[in-house]
Amino acid sequence: MNTIVVGIDGSPGSIKALEFAIAEARVRQADVKAVTAWHVPLKAYDSGWVPIAVNPHDYELIGKAAQQKAIDEAAVAESDVPVVTVLREGQAADVLVDEARDAELLVVGSRGLGGFKGLMLGSVSQQCAHHAHCPVAIVRNGKPA
Repeated sequence: MNTIVVGIDGSPGSIKALEFAIAEARVRQADVKAVTAWHVPLKAYDSGWVPIAVNPHDYELIGKAAQQKAIDEAAVAESDVPVVTVLREGQAADVLVDEARDAELLVVGSRGLGGFKGLMLGSVSQQCAHHAHCPVAIVRNGKPA
């Protein structure tokens, strides 16, 4: 069976990407693998003079919540397309490119939860477009960009 990998982080763009991936999977008779990457940002360790405890599990839970938000808002349960979820530690682009190694298509939103709001194309989508081993669809406002 063919697989379409889609990156989801709970952002509006990733929800549109998931909806696009489900529609595309229906046409291609493929499965969908919805992937969420999480990591502990370096900023979490920058506490000044007094070190604070950083629990990586807390960041994993944040990733899981963002993933569930996207799954719920894209109405995955009501779709007739098989969707499996993957939650992995690592940088988003690295995780997505790795998960899509044998995929038919990688779908990402043009903008995620990153901090550079004015950009037309996010760093993750740009890295995926450059490094993926399969075609990449970049979804903007529900349409490929």
